[in-house]
Amino acid sequence: MSVTVRIPAQLRSLTAGSGEVVVEGATVGEVVAALERAHPGIAERLLDENGQLRRFVNLFLAEEDIRFLDGLDTAVRDGQTLSVVPAVAGG
Repeated sequence: MSVTVRIPAQLRSLTAGSGEVVVEGATVGEVVAALERAHPGIAERLLDENGQLRRFVNLFLAEEDIRFLDGLDTAVRDGQTLSVVPAVAGG
């Protein structure tokens, strides 16, 4: 499945400045792995040492937070968009 990943400004230095990257994968985890192969170093910004999504990173498939779906095992369909959204502290 071809998936477009939207990259936030904070991580674009790892994608040669690109705000969107197209990779292949059948699950969100496979998409993240493909993103890492294409842009080494990005996965460590998204995943912790146990391979789980970092607490301060949100991934939205279409408009749905993957934490409320099947996490990294969430299936993706061809043409979907996965958005990387860093959590922002504030008040």
